Amino acid sequence: MTIDAIIVAAGRGERAGGGIPKQFRSLASRSVLARTLDALAGHAAIRRVVVVVNPQDTDHVEAVRGETARSFTTVPGGATRTDSVRAGLAALADDAPDAVMIHDAARPFLSSALIDRLAEALDRHAAVIPALPATDALMRVMTDGTIVEPVDRAVVRAAQTPQAFRFDTLSAAYARLGGGGLADDAAVILAAGGQVHTVEGEAENFKLTMPADFRRAEAMLMGETITVSGQGFDVHRLEPAETMWLCGVELHEGLGLVGHSDADAGLHAVTDAVLGCAGAGDIGQHFPPSDPKWKGAASDAFLLHALELLGQAGGEVIHADVTLIAERPKIGPYREAMRTRLAQLLRLDPKRVNIKATTTEKLGFTGRGEGLAAQAIVTARLS
Repeated sequence: MTIDAIIVAAGRGERAGGGIPKQFRSLASRSVLARTLDALAGHAAIRRVVVVVNPQDTDHVEAVRGETARSFTTVPGGATRTDSVRAGLAALADDAPDAVMIHDAARPFLSSALIDRLAEALDRHAAVIPALPATDALMRVMTDGTIVEPVDRAVVRAAQTPQAFRFDTLSAAYARLGGGGLADDAAVILAAGGQVHTVEGEAENFKLTMPADFRRAEAMLMGETITVSGQGFDVHRLEPAETMWLCGVELHEGLGLVGHSDADAGLHAVTDAVLGCAGAGDIGQHFPPSDPKWKGAASDAFLLHALELLGQAGGEVIHADVTLIAERPKIGPYREAMRTRLAQLLRLDPKRVNIKATTTEKLGFTGRGEGLAAQAIVTARLS
């Protein structure tokens, strides 16, 4: 079954405060939307992700692209959530999936296990949502706060997202809805006469709505983590060449780096530093130069693999500092491009990535222009 995802991110979220839409606010050094994207787009069951955004938020969206290596497309949203979901469904229609998950951008803590439960349930049901049982006593009240009657909490559930549907089922339900607007997609299915089933939700998958929710989220991220650092070092010989890859950027300075892969010493050093944070050995263990399949390989793949291992260990990178040591080529003209590319690969704000360059005052192999060295220190948060 092919499953695509729609992230609804066109709202203003004014109740949360912060001065910008809540999905773009920083949460422990990363935007809410970047965290949500990593959770959904990083899951093996999800084929592609469409993010529905407000056209006024172009700059915010581009900043998110700089924070995550996850692939996603955007479409403009509408005046209501219903209109925005319709826009997302239309964007998927030309290559329609078997099923679709609709998720609120402001729920960044969904787990892989929750996505697994929904995907498995789609084999049996056309519409399924995560839900939590009520734990407090519930009362039906008037608008003035007067209690009318108690509500049996045994038959009440709190609905969450992502909500999962067979694509044709949800599309048909939205077509029947006409111009109306409803609170969520399960309500659209029910209004069309369909059935919606539930799977177990997660208390951690709460929606960021009020300022207190952001305080809770920050405490959850910061209070249950430790910070670790890893270091990396790499050297490659220089030779005349048309191009050189360094920190993920192509240089045209008449020099190249010699190696089994693309010989990107900067990314190799960062990869080893990330592996150090994960306690996962070194780059040579994972990508041995004796293996012909890595000949000429782009070093981006090495770094992304290291990040995957760090994620499996419960970690995420929060800062990177790289020092390039060479008499040539000159790094200055490429520094910002390197910083931007490395930030994208590490899923960080570029402000949390630093690229430095130095020489050895004509001493040693770098001083003689025979090679280039790179050092990296990466800091990660482990949960």
